[in-house]
Amino acid sequence: MRTKSISTPAVTSKPRVNVVTLGCSKNIYDSEILMGQLKGNHFDVVHEAEKVNSNDIIVINTCGFIDNAKQESIDTILQYSELKEQGKVGKVIVTGCLSERYKPELEAEIANVDSWFGTNDLQNLLSSVGADYKHELIGERLLTTPKHFAYFKIAEGCNRPCSFCAIPLMRGKHLSSPIDQLVKDAQALAKNGTKELILIAQDLTYYGLDLYGKRNLDELLRRLSDVNGIEWIRLQYAYPSGFPIEILDVMNERDNICKYMDMPLQHISDDMLKSMRRGITKQKTIDVVNQIRDKVPGIAMRTTLITGYPGETEKDFEEMQQWVEDTKFDRLGCFTYSHEEKTHAYALVDDVPEEVKQQRADAIMEIQQGISFDKNQEKIGNTYKVLVDKKDGAYFVGRTEYDSPEVDNEVLIDASIDYATVGSFVNVKIDTAEDFDLYGHIVK
Repeated sequence: MRTKSISTPAVTSKPRVNVVTLGCSKNIYDSEILMGQLKGNHFDVVHEAEKVNSNDIIVINTCGFIDNAKQESIDTILQYSELKEQGKVGKVIVTGCLSERYKPELEAEIANVDSWFGTNDLQNLLSSVGADYKHELIGERLLTTPKHFAYFKIAEGCNRPCSFCAIPLMRGKHLSSPIDQLVKDAQALAKNGTKELILIAQDLTYYGLDLYGKRNLDELLRRLSDVNGIEWIRLQYAYPSGFPIEILDVMNERDNICKYMDMPLQHISDDMLKSMRRGITKQKTIDVVNQIRDKVPGIAMRTTLITGYPGETEKDFEEMQQWVEDTKFDRLGCFTYSHEEKTHAYALVDDVPEEVKQQRADAIMEIQQGISFDKNQEKIGNTYKVLVDKKDGAYFVGRTEYDSPEVDNEVLIDASIDYATVGSFVNVKIDTAEDFDLYGHIVK
């Protein structure tokens, strides 16, 4: 759990808005849109400033996905609420998923918050601080990431019926953004130096059904790949059931679409998949993974899994273990099941003890650690195009097209030997490798 260290310097006369973002990349995107609107209204706006002022307006963009995320959001609200009580900040405003889901309960429990807003309350939030929602600023953002990459949300909400997931309760039904608007947004980002678009949504593969009557992700990818200055386009959060195979043809056609696919699969046991309401079987899951790998040789596949879902037996878990060993995903994350109110699975008995959930998750990650080590060892001696994200001590740190920020491999380049510029592409030959880090030198 993150705990921010906050200091309080001398009071300044100029009020500002300090936006604090918790949770996933969708929340990062939403905060950036909010900050763009505030800047357009001539506000002084900052993101997660460590030093607070007594007249600051604090906007906390919360996450309500699972228990740990909810607790982090509550702790952060209480932290800033206490600062307000002490006169060290001016106002505290809460928005985002937790507020959308639990507003009445939160209002009753935490009195020292000025306003509560949900996930679709941008205009009301702006009005509460004396700002106008400016239609001409649609798509304008203040990036919180390094300017050379940006999270790029192409749709909001989700229509999938997954039993364990509360996202539709907080984000609503799936709503695609029009292609023309997304292309315009991408052009604006490219003009300001963005080189990598990381496409995000609750489900990328559903894109276009509501607007165009068909899955239209392939057309969107073609249009975005034509934007001058965009050198990488990365896909995150693809759903396996009804996967639009035609996007793989576009991936092969266009050099600037990364050979990378983030597809949360959650489980492999047929009993678990059925109870989870995933709309897919074990064999169909295996088939779609194989089809993706066959059509795009060398693609890096990332997935996430859940351990301890209600009714998960030792046999179910062992089946998932064996599948992970056999499939050898390039990247993998594992969550323990969180029993969420108002979800379909909440009616089930949460019968797997917490320690067993964690033991199973740890066992999966131990398997993956070995797979990741072996796969990284195979990269030694190869040369990759690397996007340099930052300078960290003695190293420049970057990523290949097979790695997304924060969650995947990093490539470390010895800064005492090679020089690189943050935000630039360099060719790096891999010299050594660990479980999740690669070390190499620049090839001129």
